[in-house]
Amino acid sequence: MLYVVVNGGWGRRQESVVRIAERWVESLSALGDLNDAAFTGWLEAVDDISTAPRMPLSVAALSEYLKRENPESDVDRIGYTASLLTANPGMPRVTFSIHAGGTSEWVTNSVAVSFRSRKLDESVPAVGRSSDVLRILADAWDIDTGQAYGRAQYDAVRDEFGLDNSAPRCGRSVYLSAKRAGLAPEGFPGTCARTAHGGLIIDLTRGGAEEPDIETILDANRQLRAAGALEPLPEPLDRSKW
Repeated sequence: MLYVVVNGGWGRRQESVVRIAERWVESLSALGDLNDAAFTGWLEAVDDISTAPRMPLSVAALSEYLKRENPESDVDRIGYTASLLTANPGMPRVTFSIHAGGTSEWVTNSVAVSFRSRKLDESVPAVGRSSDVLRILADAWDIDTGQAYGRAQYDAVRDEFGLDNSAPRCGRSVYLSAKRAGLAPEGFPGTCARTAHGGLIIDLTRGGAEEPDIETILDANRQLRAAGALEPLPEPLDRSKW
């Protein structure tokens, strides 16, 4: 059974619904360029997928969707939450969820792309490019922390280090913000790629060519934690502090 998540988070950042929609269009378009078979035919996330409306990849359409899904009067403080999904033949179900524009000091803004299937495994090409998905999220959303992981990898790291759900960690790959990247130890395993905002992605799968075992991922977390590169975001969640 396939369950892989690529996500990123950041502290409070005031943004208009149009700016959020622009970021979403940017990332959806880049995903389509990466793997059109997996990342096409986006639908509104509803309980009955057979009735889900198709979502045009335009700023206007996504802005309207975000406003429709978030009618609360304090949305500028709590942020906008919405999801899209795909269900393409022979592909895993992909869900792209966002929570953005929150300005409360206790709100965590976030994006996540998840892959799920009862029949497919992590050999799916789109999953093999999970570090590229992470780079797309980092570039479009200017995240503070991010990672890609399978369920067993996530559970092993959580149990080994006693982490809560929002704590930075390394899975199949990890995103380090510009300051955190400067703390990464030399000779760290995997391949590295810089992002648009000066961050660093370390990919333990080497572009999907390798499948790191649990101990490799745990050791990567030990090294990054010892170097200070996986320190929790400071609370309140003021991203200017890191």
